Amino acid sequence: MSIRGSAPNSLKNAGRRVVRSLARPTAAFRMMPNFIVAGGSRCGTTSLHRALMTHPGILPPILNKGVHYFDIDFLRGENWYRSHFPLSAVADRRTASVPNAPMCFESSGYYMHHPLAAERIAQTLPGVRLVVMLRDPIERAYSAYKHEFARGFETVDSFERALELEPGRLAGEVAKIRANPGYVSHAHRHQSYVDRGQYVQQVRRLIDLFGPNRVHVMFSEDFFATPEQEYERLLSFLDLPIVHAPAYEQHNARRRSPMAEATLSRLTAHFEPYDAALADVLGRTPSWRR
Repeated sequence: MSIRGSAPNSLKNAGRRVVRSLARPTAAFRMMPNFIVAGGSRCGTTSLHRALMTHPGILPPILNKGVHYFDIDFLRGENWYRSHFPLSAVADRRTASVPNAPMCFESSGYYMHHPLAAERIAQTLPGVRLVVMLRDPIERAYSAYKHEFARGFETVDSFERALELEPGRLAGEVAKIRANPGYVSHAHRHQSYVDRGQYVQQVRRLIDLFGPNRVHVMFSEDFFATPEQEYERLLSFLDLPIVHAPAYEQHNARRRSPMAEATLSRLTAHFEPYDAALADVLGRTPSWRR
C-alpha cells in the first residue's frame, strides 16, 4: 500500500484544501472539462475513469476523481471548480503529440441523478460532452445498498427493509433541493436504490438538454465483457485517437450474498417498463434485457 493510500482521511482532506487554495489564484489559466462522466453510481465509472486516465491526450482533475461541483458544491463558485483542473499551458505541453488534445474530464456519479446538476452543467460548460455508464438496475441497487451500508450512510441491515423505507425517505427531497440550491439531501444521495435505476427519466433529461450527439451511453455489462471495443467507441465519440489499450480493471466492487428470489422477481417486474422506455430512447436494448 502506498503512503498516500494509507494516510488518514483527515490528512488527505487537509492536503487537498492546501492544493486547492494554491490553485485558486490561477483559476483563469486552468482548463475546464471537455467531457464529464456523469454517472451512474455503482455502474463501473471508477473503472472507466482509470482507463481514461491512461490516455496521453486526456487529463483528470488534479486531486479527486469526482469534484461534485454541480451537485453538492455548486455554491462554492466557478473559480473553486476550476482550481481542480490542470493549467492549460501545462496540459498543452503534455499532450502536444496527440491530435485533438488536450481534453480534461471528471467523473461524478451523482450528477445524472441530481435534479439540478444537468442544468448547471449545461449553463456552465456549453459544448461539453457527457458520458453515462448504466448497469442492470437490480444489481446496481443491491450494490449501492451494500456500499452505503459499509460506509455507514445506510443504517438498516436488510436490503428489503431499505427498499420499503426508500419512498418515505425520498418524499419531498427533490422539492427541497430545487427550493434551496445549497441543500444536500442525505437520503437522495445515499439511500436512493430503486429511484436511481429508473434510468430513462435521467437519460431523457440529458438528451433534451445536450442533444443526442453529445451524450454517449454505455452499458457496464458490455464494458466489462468487451472493454477494448467499448473503449474504442468512447474515444471515437470524443474524437480522440486510439493510442494504446489500457489495462481494464474492476474497481470498488463489493462481494455480496445472493439476493432473495422474491426481491429479485419484484424488482425485475418493477424495472421492466423503465427498461423498455430506455430502449425506445436509445434505439437499442439495454444489455441486461437482451
